[in-house]
Amino acid sequence: MQKREYFTQFDPARVPSPCFVIDKAAVEDNLKILNRVQRESGAKVLGALKAFSCWSLAPLVREYLSGTCASGLHEARLGKEEFGGEVHCYSAAYKEADLLEILQVADHVLFNSFSQWSRFKPLALKAQQKRPELQFGIRINPEHSEGEVALYDPCAPCSRMGVPIAEFEKAVEQTPDILDGISGLHFHTLCQQDLPPLDRTLNIVIKKFGKYFKQIGWINFGGGHHISREDYQVDDLIDMLKNFQANYDLQVYLEPGEAVAIRSGVLVAEVLDITWNTMAQAILDTSATCHMPDVLEMPYRADIVGAGMPNELPHTYRLGGMTCLAGDVIGDYSFAQPLQVGQRLMFDDMAHYTMVKTTTFNGINLPAIALWDSRTNQLDVIREFGYSDFKHRLS
Repeated sequence: MQKREYFTQFDPARVPSPCFVIDKAAVEDNLKILNRVQRESGAKVLGALKAFSCWSLAPLVREYLSGTCASGLHEARLGKEEFGGEVHCYSAAYKEADLLEILQVADHVLFNSFSQWSRFKPLALKAQQKRPELQFGIRINPEHSEGEVALYDPCAPCSRMGVPIAEFEKAVEQTPDILDGISGLHFHTLCQQDLPPLDRTLNIVIKKFGKYFKQIGWINFGGGHHISREDYQVDDLIDMLKNFQANYDLQVYLEPGEAVAIRSGVLVAEVLDITWNTMAQAILDTSATCHMPDVLEMPYRADIVGAGMPNELPHTYRLGGMTCLAGDVIGDYSFAQPLQVGQRLMFDDMAHYTMVKTTTFNGINLPAIALWDSRTNQLDVIREFGYSDFKHRLS
């Protein structure tokens, strides 16, 4: 199935370089699919801010989703202040000072362990007295891996994420009232995956934790669902969600992050120099280290609009960043024509997880941010960064 393409007609010379360009039309197409899932299934879909938190688009996101999920205080505040709807917050561990603020803005607060829940339960229940809508959950670990990259697998051996069934049962046995105040469970096992991995995970969750379902009112299936990807089994997902909720009388939440922004953004970069060392090298004004770290961490090969695999087209180059890190290599690409100094390139599908991970290592400038609408060709550069952004991060 051919992927949706939005930027084939975009002129990268229209923006400063480097620059993230987000297409409002692409984001809205994704949101419509996610909205259909919640509308037809009865589940609630939250946007994961850890993946995509461009709050200039919050009014658009608010039209389609039920809220946001956060990984800590600052994301929770951003969700409350800009995106509206429900705010759910999960962290591997909370600082007391942060949790006190989170309890004022979040609707669901999820704890990673029974030790944290026990420690902060008095604070949580006190906050709930003032805000009766506030609810609490425990993250469980199904100990069922579906991810291909260990770094991103929350169910890998020795994972710190969530409570395995043996520890869950031991806590309940030792402290029978440990679940008092807990109204939901949360699990997360997926990474950029479709329905079959979720189906397998859910069967394990039911088998291991199903006996506790009667004590809760909701369950959160976490993130990693590529629902808006062209080949995702949306109809089957809707049926699964409807059947699960009917069988167990639980409200289901989904927290996709990438699915909000798939295909919706590019990173514009400029060729600064062409050199040779065993093969042709092109130095760009962007950086894998600073601007697209998943290229190194995941690792994966970012697509470039109009480029091919090495030696697929006549002219092959190794593209590298402008930092001092020897390993700041984006990858090998081929082009129909020789690259020229000053030429603009567009790295595709760069909105999700890339924008939120940028750094200023070496004092490299952060990419600007632009909003474009492929339906009208309207373009607005909404943020540019400079020396003060670098300086004031450090002292």
